[in-house]
Amino acid sequence: MAVASLELFVVGAGPAYTDRLGATGAAYLIRSATTTILLDLGQGSFPRLAAEVDPTELDAIIISHLHPDHFVDLVALRHYLRYGLATPGRMRVMAPAGLAGRLDALHAEPGFTSVALDCGNLAEGTLTIGELSVAARLVTHTAESYAFRVALPGAANGLVYSGDCGRAADLAPLIRPGDTLLSEVSFGPGPVPPGAQHLDGPAVGELASMTGTGQVLLTHLQMGFDRDATIASVRGRFAGPVRIVDPGDRIEF
Repeated sequence: MAVASLELFVVGAGPAYTDRLGATGAAYLIRSATTTILLDLGQGSFPRLAAEVDPTELDAIIISHLHPDHFVDLVALRHYLRYGLATPGRMRVMAPAGLAGRLDALHAEPGFTSVALDCGNLAEGTLTIGELSVAARLVTHTAESYAFRVALPGAANGLVYSGDCGRAADLAPLIRPGDTLLSEVSFGPGPVPPGAQHLDGPAVGELASMTGTGQVLLTHLQMGFDRDATIASVRGRFAGPVRIVDPGDRIEF
């Protein structure tokens, strides 16, 4: 699909557990005119992904960290590539170290992952995938968690995705003025319980204001937190556009 700049399609935007029907795990499809990548592939997100795009058309999948709500539907993808095609396919997956071992252990089957997934280890720095530039930076969450900035080379603005992040300041070096910030807001209007290693609305709003973010897209809101109050808590610190994204949303930037 040709797009003027970049397009974000929200495949899944949910946290690890929720009572919101349809709120499947984290998965965000980014497309340019020639390149398609997926950031995360959490629980229940494969069906919407496959309905939106032939999974074999993905140039790569990038996993932010090794919590199942961000990667476990790689199992469904693996099965599709192995059994759903006339000729078995393969997919490039970039992730923190240890992803293949976790998927293999889940099935007690050494080599389960490598049948269809070519797993490479992430590191801080910039990847070039097709025509897209993907900058990865470690953030506070698990022992190895990443946030990303995706942009067309030379473009003034891009998309910064927080993954799961417990310290908003970790994201600041990725953000350029005018960027779209796709940020987790797990604890809604706050506060975040000590040691939870997630963000709330005021922290996201302060970050967006400090960095000159163009717009804020909120995601990963945990069960029990009010959407309107969460948006208001961000707007209390940031004057630009703010919204919560849902599966099926399509945003150009």
